[in-house]
Amino acid sequence: MSKTIWTNHGFRPEALDLFKQELAAGGHRLVHSPKSSASVLAAGASDPTMAEADVAFGQPDVADTMRLAKLRYVALTTAGYTRYDTPEFRAAMTSRGTLVTSSSQVFADPCAQQMLAAMLALARNLPAQLRNQDGPREWRYLEDRFTATVLTGQSVLLLGFGAIGRRLADLLAPFGGQVTAYRRTPRGDEGVKIVTDAGLSAALAAADHVVNLLPDSPATKLLMNAARFAAMKHGARFYNVGRGTTVDQDALIAALKSGQVGAAYLDVMEPEPLPPAHPLWSAPNCFITCHLGGGTGDQDVKLVRQFLENLRRFEKNELLIDQII
Repeated sequence: MSKTIWTNHGFRPEALDLFKQELAAGGHRLVHSPKSSASVLAAGASDPTMAEADVAFGQPDVADTMRLAKLRYVALTTAGYTRYDTPEFRAAMTSRGTLVTSSSQVFADPCAQQMLAAMLALARNLPAQLRNQDGPREWRYLEDRFTATVLTGQSVLLLGFGAIGRRLADLLAPFGGQVTAYRRTPRGDEGVKIVTDAGLSAALAAADHVVNLLPDSPATKLLMNAARFAAMKHGARFYNVGRGTTVDQDALIAALKSGQVGAAYLDVMEPEPLPPAHPLWSAPNCFITCHLGGGTGDQDVKLVRQFLENLRRFEKNELLIDQII
């Protein structure tokens, strides 16, 4: 049955062509919002054209989505969905049978690979060597050769164990270390050792690497605080590809300055963009990338392909990929 598909995502050309072709082939009508954004992280603005839609794809305005009873399916273009994860939103969707999906599977592999790359880079002293090349160009043989490490046999604590955590655990398996994951509510099918709040301090103390994958929520806000950085093994490394709001950044800076945290790699911060004068930029052994973790050149094509598959499943009343409501 023909449906009206609304989107406010600013697609790259090849993805937009695929999107239009496949929707037309299925007999669907496309409404492309005049308020589109190429950033999947930007909150969508209210848009009256969404009133025509049966399906919304992108980052629709929360109030519009709750108000428009015609909507039967909402496909979000992000792995995280904090602004939609409220009791009011869930109740509104559930009461009228509107399904909601995220795009976790699209971003899981690049985010996991970004974390593995950071872990390997810090282990092998690559950031120090690259900074040296752009700076004094000293021959840092003794300094960096004899302080380099390997991931083989190292212990890793994952804070959160969704799609990214599962993929990262797979990528870490060949190194033969202990992978432990923190989850407030274990499901029993994780395949790795799980700790809850009661075991978190001990897990922090045992880990050589602490990888934060947690989303933004009231329960995770500032979860990594001064006490938890103090609980980490001295000199262990900290990584964040979850959300900046989950970390007390002042406490992290203090832990880096004292050497309690040996190094940090951050792909997410609070705020974003991070102001040039922010002290994280100059914190010792703190390495920053600008929220690149989930990105790939074909990201939009992958988003479109997952949406099209979910649209097919939606029409056949099948379980959707990354369904959250």
